[in-house]
Amino acid sequence: MDKLLSVIFMVGVLLLVLPSFLQSNSQLKQFLKNLSIWIIVVFIILMIVYLFK
Repeated sequence: MDKLLSVIFMVGVLLLVLPSFLQSNSQLKQFLKNLSIWIIVVFIILMIVYLFK
């Protein structure tokens, strides 16, 4: 149940951030750069969660 709430929270945050993220990243190069930063941030958060589990 705890994992389900975490997934719902992450999807909710994604839905809130995605429209403005897409609007502000109209160029492909800028979009890919910001997307890679977001992927790294999410990966670090997941690693911290699994290390302290």
